[in-house]
Amino acid sequence: MRIIAGAHKGSRLVTPGGNATRPTSDRVKESLFSMLEGYGVLQAANVLDLFAGSGGLGFEAMSRGAAQVVFVDSSLASVRAIEANADKLGIGHSTAVSSADVLQFLSNLPDPSELESRVFDLVFMDPPYPLGEDAVTQVLGRLRSHLDEESIVVIERSSRAPEPTMPGGLEVFRSKAFGETALHFVQLTVEDAVGDGADS
Repeated sequence: MRIIAGAHKGSRLVTPGGNATRPTSDRVKESLFSMLEGYGVLQAANVLDLFAGSGGLGFEAMSRGAAQVVFVDSSLASVRAIEANADKLGIGHSTAVSSADVLQFLSNLPDPSELESRVFDLVFMDPPYPLGEDAVTQVLGRLRSHLDEESIVVIERSSRAPEPTMPGGLEVFRSKAFGETALHFVQLTVEDAVGDGADS
């Protein structure tokens, strides 16, 4: 697996052994990042890469101008691969790796009312295809309070799976299928985005 564009174009990434991870194909990645660049969300972005695997999406975002990435994966092999890739690319100072269950990680983030609470501009969510739809919805529900009106969440699922069910406050604004892979782009609903702005 390699980075396909940006400052680290052509760099090959370390991947965990075995077949537990499912790297995003170059074709899907190219289309995904073309869309994200069109939305203007990449430059100086604070990125969260959930179910990160080898970190391919987060590192691609860094290569294309993101400021920092937090990687989350419960697999020790994935965490070691991510750390090796950050060292190889010389960007360890701009990355953080959490060896944790995704729901546990999100539950431990500071309450959104606290000043140190993290708001993420871009979130990649590439859970294992067998992960149930209820679990996907639960993750989105925990994530919602760490987004603002300009944040985008990208969910990668099997094209055979139904569109993810959104918890209150979130909506799918775009979906696109690539063979066996489907991408769903998620943002705050208009009402919640306006409400968040009014409260600040």
